[in-house]
Amino acid sequence: MRAPAVAGRFYPADPDSLEYVIRECFEHPLGPGAPGREGTGRRIVSAMCPHAGYMCSGMTAAHVYKRILEDGLPDVYVVIGPDHHGLAGGRTVLCSEDFLTPFGPCRVDEDIVGRLAEQFTDDPSVHAYEHSVEVQVPIIQRIDPDPAIVPIMMGDQSLGEARRLAESLRSACEGRDVVVIASTDMSHYIPKESAACLDGMVLDRISAMDVEGMYDAVIGNRITMCGYGPTAVAMMFADSAHAEVLKHTDSFDSLGMDAGSVVGYGAAVFRV
Repeated sequence: MRAPAVAGRFYPADPDSLEYVIRECFEHPLGPGAPGREGTGRRIVSAMCPHAGYMCSGMTAAHVYKRILEDGLPDVYVVIGPDHHGLAGGRTVLCSEDFLTPFGPCRVDEDIVGRLAEQFTDDPSVHAYEHSVEVQVPIIQRIDPDPAIVPIMMGDQSLGEARRLAESLRSACEGRDVVVIASTDMSHYIPKESAACLDGMVLDRISAMDVEGMYDAVIGNRITMCGYGPTAVAMMFADSAHAEVLKHTDSFDSLGMDAGSVVGYGAAVFRV
C-alpha cells in the first residue's frame, strides 16, 4: 500500500475535514459549483488538472472533476504526473500498489498496470514522495464511489517519450473505459501578468490540440510548466478529440498573496 506523502500539507489528513475542503473547492467563487447528477454520455477521453495544495488549486481542479462526473464516470482513471524529486531517473515509472488516502485505499487497476509493465518500470518506491498523482486521488474518490487508478510518473517528458506512452496506453487500455488525467501546474513563481501571458500561450496550443506547438511554447519561452509531458500524453491519447479549456487561475487568485510571484493553474478536458 502506497502511504500518503502530502496529507496534512496539500490537503487535510482528517477525512471529515478533507470532505469539507473538497466540497468547498466546488462551491468556492473560483470553483464550478456543486456537481449535478452523474451522466451517461462518456465523451471525455482525457483531461489536464492542477496538483498544488487544495487551497491553492483545488477550485480549478474541481472544474475538471465536475465535468467528468456529469459526463459519466469511467472504469479507470489513468493519472500521469511529473517527477518533482528526480527519483524516476529519467524513466516513466508505474506504481502497482494501491494508494492510501484519508478516505481509505484506492485500488490500482492491475490489468492495465500489468500490460504497461511490459514496457515501463513498475517501482512503487519511486512514487513514495511524489504529490502530482496523489493529490488527484481524494477528489476522484469523492466523485466516484469505487474508482480504480493507474498511477504513472514521467521522469522523461520529451515529445518522443510522450508519444511512446500515449501509444502504449492506447494498447493497454483497449476495450476498457478510461479517462487519462494529466496532472500539472503551469508557470511557477513569476509576476501575475507574466504568468497570464505565458500560460495563455500554452493554453492556446492546447485548445488547438497542437502538441508540438505546446512543446515549442514551453521550451522556447522557458515556461516552468511542470507537467507538459503528461499533458502531451493526454492530448495524444485523445487524438482527434476537441479541447476545451475550462479555467485558468493562479495562486494570487486563490490565496490573495504576492502577485509578484504566482503559480498558474489550468483545467481542460478533451472530448469526442
